[in-house]
Parts: sequence; C-alpha cells; structure tokens
Amino acid sequence: MYTVCVRDHLMIAHSFRGATFGPAQRLHGATYVVDLELRRPDLDPDGVVADIGKAGDCLREVLGELNYRNLDELLEFAGRNTTTEFLAREIFDRVAARIEEGQMGPNAAGLDSMRVVLHESHLAWASYEGSVA
Repeated sequence: MYTVCVRDHLMIAHSFRGATFGPAQRLHGATYVVDLELRRPDLDPDGVVADIGKAGDCLREVLGELNYRNLDELLEFAGRNTTTEFLAREIFDRVAARIEEGQMGPNAAGLDSMRVVLHESHLAWASYEGSVA
C-alpha cells in the first residue's frame, strides 16, 4: 500500500460535558497538528498516490472551516463533545466528501483509504481511518 501525507494545523476553543473531562469542562483552547494520509494499492497513471498540492489545499480548506472557532458555538456540533477523536472523524468525512466531489482530481477516485491524525502534543494524538469508497 502506498501512502502520501500532508500536514497542517488547527486552532480551536471548546469545552466538554461530563465528569470524565475534569477541568476541560471549562472553555479552553487546543492547537492540533493535523496529518492527512491518503493510501492506494497502486500508483495512479502519473505515478503518485494523489496530487500532493491538491491534497494540501483540500486539508487547508477543511481546517479553515473550523480554525479559530469556538466549537461550542457551532450548531452542527450542538450537544456533542468535540473530542480529538470526534474531530478526526469530522475532518475525515469533510475531506472524503471533497474527494467524492472531485476536488483532488479524477485520479483520486483510485484512493483506497485515508487516515486523519490530530496531534495534541508530542505525547498524545488521536486518529480516524477508513475506506474512501
């Protein structure tokens, strides 16, 4: 399986509900380094997994929808704890929709799977991965 990865970052504010989260129940900020890994079993006709420039643009666009936002104020997340794991899936779904719409070009249709990793620090991260079919 071939893999290509692009990286960007995301800065948000949010709070959590539930005793599990202790002091994180209060409003706080988070800065994530975000990796988008794209995978396919065979290279496309151009000899790549995906157009790395288009992949970077796509990730930047998706993150731009959330960057510098208080996620507690977004209606689409009402009633949800916007945990790192939750955000990894949300970013995955938004990128997958753009791939399906053709934003990464026609050869991206051959992508097999994708993984989104949100690094909270050098010690902790969470991810979501799945097929892109």
